[in-house]
Amino acid sequence: MKALKIIYWISTGIIALMMAFAAYSYMTNEQVKQAFVFLGFPSYFRVELAVAKLIGAVLLVIPFKNRLKEWVYAGFTIVFISALIAHIAGGLPLSTAVMPIVMLVVLLVSYFSYLRIFHGVKSTKEKLSQREERTDKRIWQPV
Repeated sequence: MKALKIIYWISTGIIALMMAFAAYSYMTNEQVKQAFVFLGFPSYFRVELAVAKLIGAVLLVIPFKNRLKEWVYAGFTIVFISALIAHIAGGLPLSTAVMPIVMLVVLLVSYFSYLRIFHGVKSTKEKLSQREERTDKRIWQPV
């Protein structure tokens, strides 16, 4: 369980830091502003996305069990998939589409470790081992 918590906090920290850095870049970096214009997004969308990422990053690191945190995970998943689509559709090199995929994988690691730690969701392997340990083993026979 200790290793799982370490994996959770490292992956969650990476996501939170990247989202906070992205929010900062969206507001201050001129190249990022030009990239949004190049991709065809209005300027206000960049600001909205920066605010949403900052709020999501804060909510992600606050340790609480709530459906709100699951909405943050869902929102970040949509952001990463949308970023992937925007980079590919915008005609940018495929190498720029790698980062949203990597961050989505890190987000999924964070989410599944969150489920196992805070909600007691067990892996398939653990479920199978529990079934084998049952004392009342019943043999399934077709009717």
